[in-house]
Amino acid sequence: MVFKLIKPAPLTEKVRSQDGCIYLYRAMKFIGWIPPKKGFWRYVYLIWTLTTFFWSTTYLPLGFLGSYVTQIKLFTPGAFLTSLQVGINAYGSSVKVIITYSQLWRLIKARELLDKLDLRCTSREDREKIHKVVARSNHAFLIFTFVFCGFAGSTYLSSVLSGHPPWQLYNPFIDWHDGILKLWIASTLEYMVMSGAVLQDQLCDTYPLVYSLILHTHLDILKERIRNLRTDDNMTENENHQELVNCVLDHKLILEYCALIRPIISGTIFVQFLLIGVVLGLTLINVFFFSDFWTGIASFMFVITILLQTFPFCYTCNLIMEDCADLANAIFQSNWIGSGSRYQSTLLYFLHNVQQPIVFIAGGIIPISMSSNISVAKFAFSVITIIKQMNIADKFKPD
Repeated sequence: MVFKLIKPAPLTEKVRSQDGCIYLYRAMKFIGWIPPKKGFWRYVYLIWTLTTFFWSTTYLPLGFLGSYVTQIKLFTPGAFLTSLQVGINAYGSSVKVIITYSQLWRLIKARELLDKLDLRCTSREDREKIHKVVARSNHAFLIFTFVFCGFAGSTYLSSVLSGHPPWQLYNPFIDWHDGILKLWIASTLEYMVMSGAVLQDQLCDTYPLVYSLILHTHLDILKERIRNLRTDDNMTENENHQELVNCVLDHKLILEYCALIRPIISGTIFVQFLLIGVVLGLTLINVFFFSDFWTGIASFMFVITILLQTFPFCYTCNLIMEDCADLANAIFQSNWIGSGSRYQSTLLYFLHNVQQPIVFIAGGIIPISMSSNISVAKFAFSVITIIKQMNIADKFKPD
């Protein structure tokens, strides 16, 4: 099988929670984010890291700005919107890349923390859940890869076949107006630069989903352990109390895991929340008023990528908040009646802690949830309404 990791491995194989990050970290290594620890190749790899950061993180947003300054009169309305919708996103993407790369140590440390959570996942049911979330996480990353690459490839081909470069980045060395060959060369160079930026943007958008899916699974496993407390008649009171203490310790590890990833998620999702309404609005305007069939397909792919950047993660955040409420209910409904005072005092302490839900907040301002995501996305339709009421689109259409 080509993509072996998207299918749950048989229970005879040893699978760890952090295996759900395999595709994610392979892509990070490819783009230049995870260098070898030592040796000559570490310095060679550093050159590759600097190269990807220069072209995809620095040149790309500046290339958009340069083209608007020097070639704004050469744009058609549709080509300008195709460029502008990606150009605005490129600036946000560069900010997200800097945030993610500068705090990558948090993701690595959180991934290592998963091994501690796996130590108690010894039952068949727990292992099945781990195997499934590993496959689901890698499958999600693969879906993101196909969609993001589909956007870049469709924009590249549709634009060249329409007679202009896909994003018309500023290029002082090659004038794409000088024949078909120059057009293909300039377009291919743009596509290479954009492909690196697309992969970087994909990494910034998929790590929250991958890490939250694994978190959701471990909360579900903990919830089942709580429900099974004091259900084995063969266990002594001391053993039952130790099982409860182990649940408290597992919850503490989960909170530590959340504390590690919360700052980096807060920054990247906040940037995306700021962008989604404007970018989505410009894209839909392009689709409704200026696109032909082929550019419409490319714009449609871009709409899907924009929606994928936040909606799946926000939905998972809702599931995590529901898991926290279920944890409190599971503790209260567990078989604690008839237990000793030591057990009950530990249970009350545990109940008090789990009543504080695990919430991720974008930029320390906006709670990350489906309702927040829908609210910021609604701005796109406000932009479209303004354009229609003022007939701005008709004024830019060619006679």
